[in-house]
Amino acid sequence: MIELVLGGARSGKSRYAEQQALASGLPVVYLATAEAGDGEMSARIAHHRQRRPAEWTTLEEPVALAEAITAQTGRGQCLLVDCLTLWLCNVLFDKQGNLHEDRFRRHSAALFDALDASGERIILVSNEVGMGVVAADAMTRRFVDEAGFLHQKLAQLCDKVVLVTAGLPQILKHV
Repeated sequence: MIELVLGGARSGKSRYAEQQALASGLPVVYLATAEAGDGEMSARIAHHRQRRPAEWTTLEEPVALAEAITAQTGRGQCLLVDCLTLWLCNVLFDKQGNLHEDRFRRHSAALFDALDASGERIILVSNEVGMGVVAADAMTRRFVDEAGFLHQKLAQLCDKVVLVTAGLPQILKHV
């Protein structure tokens, strides 16, 4: 089963996803996509690490997510990916904010192939970023658009889709 967990910043989506992974009863591999580019992000990463059970395996992969999923396939475990919007930013733009269309398309296609072929229990966490005002700059608008397209494609592929708001999970789809 593949589950997509969406929510805004500090909505409780990661905590919900972690609870789902724990409830699976399977060994958990946490695929982290964040990179600590500043002190505030380092603090966020540290907070997430402190919450995780010690027996969970953590793999950090900011770009080659499809390859990481494929490498973990066939082991009878739960893969928790947190978070897809950070991964999207990493593959869509470089550190200077330059768009990398080819890299983005290649990694996106590979991700869908890896998810489709996996057969593992996978929980994907992502920020729902398209519910606010239209951004003033082209880079942010492109990011929001691609996040929305990514979520729509994932929602079709996933068995379960949950929106977490104020710590409350709302099931949008469950097959």
